[in-house]
Amino acid sequence: MEEEFYRIKRLPPYVIAEVNAMRHAARVEGRDIIDLGMGNPDLPPPPHVIDKLCEVARKPDAHGYSQSKGIPGLRRAQANYYERRFGVDLDPETEVVVTLGSKEGLATLASAITAPGDTILAPNPSYPIHTFGFIIAGASIRSVPTTPDEQYWDALEKAMRFTVPRPTILIVNYPSNPTAETVDLAFYERLVAWAKENKVWILSDLAYSELYYDGNPTPSILQVPGAKDVAVEFTSLSKTYSMAGWRMGFAVGNKKLIAALTRVKSYIDYGAFTPIQAAACAALNGPQEIVDTNRELYHKRRDVMIEAFGRAGWEIPAPKASMFAWAPLPPELVHMGSLEFSKELLTQAEVAVAPGVGYGEDGEGFVRIAMVENEQRLRQAARNVKRYLQSKGVNRVAA
Repeated sequence: MEEEFYRIKRLPPYVIAEVNAMRHAARVEGRDIIDLGMGNPDLPPPPHVIDKLCEVARKPDAHGYSQSKGIPGLRRAQANYYERRFGVDLDPETEVVVTLGSKEGLATLASAITAPGDTILAPNPSYPIHTFGFIIAGASIRSVPTTPDEQYWDALEKAMRFTVPRPTILIVNYPSNPTAETVDLAFYERLVAWAKENKVWILSDLAYSELYYDGNPTPSILQVPGAKDVAVEFTSLSKTYSMAGWRMGFAVGNKKLIAALTRVKSYIDYGAFTPIQAAACAALNGPQEIVDTNRELYHKRRDVMIEAFGRAGWEIPAPKASMFAWAPLPPELVHMGSLEFSKELLTQAEVAVAPGVGYGEDGEGFVRIAMVENEQRLRQAARNVKRYLQSKGVNRVAA
């Protein structure tokens, strides 16, 4: 009875949680921690969305069980979103399912379509559910790079030639969490052709579809003709409409995969609270100014952060999309490793970031910085970082 459970043994300690616990303890002590670690939006949803939630919640018949796959109006709203945003036609009945955030959708689909011993191709570094959702389901993971260059395609070809059993599923996530890398439609065209040739399902995580900068909208893999033969895509209202805690997401695309996800979900949950689903309809169908407003705000925060941290002596590449920056450790401090660096930044500079090693071994040497504080707080974080770097003898700090 003392032996650890099989699936728990396959889950390593969640190093990001270690930094989060330190942040919480510091705040309990009354310290003013600038939290750039968790991707938790600091903005509210649009007023009309909150109004719809309250309106429906007041109805006496709104508090029973909902529909596991999502109410029909919400599935239609998501199909309409794909039509106007990507020009993709979806059948709300067979090609759309509502999930409790994209994270739950990915984990549930993993349990639906994965057999013990299956091999899954997943990016490294990547958001943890991209790997551990399948590890929990009993699969083995073969890592591929996140960088969409020829090294990526070489890694895919080697995986198909040398992995036993042959991989059956490939996870892609662009804009990437944590690296913020992006791809164009030509990348997806090549990927769909590769998947058909190799008989591999593609699961695309498009959670940051609307947070793109410099005038380059992010594409959907489903824009590729024939993509629905091999792919499903996950999206979320969390960042687009600042509704992270509402847990509203979607899976759309291949009918067979959507049916599998829907069937397993029917055994697990009765769907989200109906008033939340009604409010999600209001978000997708109503005024869309919030989408542009949020994008502009994160864009400005990105520019402020890059400039301020650069002046502090920490050069960070400007992300093209998402709400994150993937920041290499200052060269003088690389020896510390991302976890120890994150801990010191928290305790000595009162700035919380996420250690890159928490996203996979290839994340070592980086930290993820979330742009979830206002511009004033970002500048304060830069000042704190400057003092910390000076204390460590980093000589590149600007005057």
